[in-house]
Amino acid sequence: MLVLTRKVGERIQIGDDITVVVTKSSGNRVTLGIEAPKDVRIVRGELAEYVNAFAEEESAEEDAQGEAKAVFPFVAADASTYVPTQAR
Repeated sequence: MLVLTRKVGERIQIGDDITVVVTKSSGNRVTLGIEAPKDVRIVRGELAEYVNAFAEEESAEEDAQGEAKAVFPFVAADASTYVPTQAR
């Protein structure tokens, strides 16, 4: 794991097309902005397990029924934040 120290306004470049920007720091909380192509799925760490479990469940149902279903039924909440339909 790479660990970096950044100040507000500083950026971290990941690959050619993903940039992480420190937008605010207050106490022990940091707010980050992520600039990435729309086809890059960004999921908060605490939701990753839920998303993976949901994908496995949908895949199992698809195999059982032989029908194609959407693996991630997300709806756009704002610019590039996605909220699972079940979490709304």
